[in-house]
Amino acid sequence: MGKPWDLRQFPESIADRYGVHQLEMVAPHFESVLPSYLSEIKASLARAHSHLVNIPVDIEELWAGGGLSDTDVKMREIAIAASGKWIDIGQALGAKSVRCDPGKINRADLSPTISAYKKLASYAALKNMYVLIENHGGVGSEHPEDLVKIFNAAGPHCGALPDMGNFPDEETRKRGLRLLYPYARTVSHAKGLKFDSQGKETAFDFPDAIQAAKAAGYNGVFSIEYEGPGDPFAGVQHVVDELNRYL
Repeated sequence: MGKPWDLRQFPESIADRYGVHQLEMVAPHFESVLPSYLSEIKASLARAHSHLVNIPVDIEELWAGGGLSDTDVKMREIAIAASGKWIDIGQALGAKSVRCDPGKINRADLSPTISAYKKLASYAALKNMYVLIENHGGVGSEHPEDLVKIFNAAGPHCGALPDMGNFPDEETRKRGLRLLYPYARTVSHAKGLKFDSQGKETAFDFPDAIQAAKAAGYNGVFSIEYEGPGDPFAGVQHVVDELNRYL
């Protein structure tokens, strides 16, 4: 049985199928971080006339214990160091940002989380890059105002990766996107969850999400995710069509 996925084929595949040339590549999809492999990835991007915008850093060190929010300084430093390596990889591949999620945030005491992101943002600034936080489950999705506190404390090289679909309800989505988009630096996730027969998103108010981005003056990339039923390629095309409809 052959490999189901080869990241080196991804840029040309997406360019050929969708005409999309601004990409994210997720850390676990990298088979290696050796310079020779990264050179192959860079060459594949060049062949497709594509650009890497952001790397979502989904790595074990950010999930162990409290990750970047761990109250144990040693554990937190492990997560910071591991994240910093992906800032280096992102810069080598021409990315503008990496997404490093905060782990187990304590809403009553954000200081460990803020301390970690200050260090990461300072390092990212040296590379002319940004460290992003996505509104993933838990605090980030339910209490986006806490993410805003982290952005403000960590400085301008720490920002948001707003994901349209990652909220528990419509009220939090509308409020959360209007809080997060002013801090969006490079990329936002345009997510598809459930489409009707006309190809329109029915799980949440997609046009309102786009309006929130426009109202904030967001001019970055909308990176497409599809998490619904059926053919994933068709689902991605529906998201492409929704973006073209409302942008």
